Amino acid sequence: MTILRKCPILVLAVKRVVRPAIVLAGFMIAVLVLGTVTSSAAERTSNLWWMPEVATKSGKQIDQLIHFIYYLTGIVFVLTQVVYVYFLIKYRSRRGVRATYSHGNNRLELIWTVIPAAIFIGLWGYSNHLWWNVIHAEPPADSLEVAVTAYQFGFSFQYGGADGKLGRSNVNLIGNNNLFGNDPNDPLTRDNFQSGILELPVDRPVRLRLNSKDVIHAFYVPQFRVYQDIIPGRTIDWVWFIPTQIGSYQLACNQLCGSGHYNMKAQIEVVSKQEFDKWYKEKSAPSNKALAAR
Repeated sequence: MTILRKCPILVLAVKRVVRPAIVLAGFMIAVLVLGTVTSSAAERTSNLWWMPEVATKSGKQIDQLIHFIYYLTGIVFVLTQVVYVYFLIKYRSRRGVRATYSHGNNRLELIWTVIPAAIFIGLWGYSNHLWWNVIHAEPPADSLEVAVTAYQFGFSFQYGGADGKLGRSNVNLIGNNNLFGNDPNDPLTRDNFQSGILELPVDRPVRLRLNSKDVIHAFYVPQFRVYQDIIPGRTIDWVWFIPTQIGSYQLACNQLCGSGHYNMKAQIEVVSKQEFDKWYKEKSAPSNKALAAR
């Protein structure tokens, strides 16, 4: 302060730097607030700036949690920046005003410690509920079972045939001639059929049986809000969801699995129940004829 008082030019320079910085900070906060209001007023039609449209029942619940965290952190950010700028201006250095020392306020410190702790505990509780009671809950009995095998560098899908049951599988049996590790001694596996496209009926629960033939891959569909690593030597059968929107989606591997990882994807088609039943009947017909000929 003594140096500044003896150097009017330096005081003028500081004022020219600090004041525009305060104005700029206020302007940036205003733009952020107005931008948030504007963006929330219009529905997003792509994933350029926000998440893609949700297309599963459980995905909607996941989005509710994401939106709550997003708006909560946004409000906290704006409030803290407003307080920061306010104190920056109110308690700025001024001629003839001496700085004072304050030890703090124990009551305020307790409040701003308890409130964030309560929020974090609440988020943990709801997230835990969402994880176990929604994502990892037991799927309905009428779920469509689909086996998915990931390999370098693609996906293959298997359906249960006319009886709708996949039968037993074993990861030790997975190979070039038995991509899904089907147990040959189980009669339920004999009418299974394969598909290069994951065809799904809308509004019906789908349960996946995930296996990897070689390295770690992933089952990742952003619109379904589904992500699950697929680990070789292990069958993962707890992933299930209910598609809610008819349309075409893309399944992608989200683990760096080799030189062809960039192109490891598969097509997903969510169709009406009538269209799915027709497709299923056509695809299972050859395996049914083969069984009848035995």
